[in-house]
Amino acid sequence: MRGKRARRTARPTGTGASRRRVREPQLERTRSRAGSVVAATTGMLGVSSTRRAAVLAIVVCALALTVVVPLRNYVAQQQELAAVSEQQEALAAEVDELRRERTRLADPAVIAAEARSRLGYVAPGETPYVVQLPEPPDAETVEDPFLTEPWYRRLWRDVSEGPP
Repeated sequence: MRGKRARRTARPTGTGASRRRVREPQLERTRSRAGSVVAATTGMLGVSSTRRAAVLAIVVCALALTVVVPLRNYVAQQQELAAVSEQQEALAAEVDELRRERTRLADPAVIAAEARSRLGYVAPGETPYVVQLPEPPDAETVEDPFLTEPWYRRLWRDVSEGPP
């Protein structure tokens, strides 16, 4: 017992951090399949550095996947919200235009003018006049080739026939 006590008191006294023993990486010797000795360093808790890197890569991938899916959903919802907001603004503008049209058509004089122009209504006692334009001439009755034949055909005919 005295030997153990002596060792304990032989340690330097100070903060708790200095009392702790820091474990440094140890060199493990293992045999590979070829039979040669392979050295691998082990870190804390006896785990090799390649295993730590693999675990770290898996943790990073898991974190990335947990962040990417909600972020993608958020961006999609923001785009959908912007599209719906734009559609709502367009519909609100159309409603305003229809309200202005309704107030404009509330006037009986506007309704009468629309009926005259669109439907050809005539008030009692008025004499209606209908202007009829002459019909365009038919292609069979026209004898002037300059009116019926395009210029490039006339040119080709003149070139291909030669001088008169």
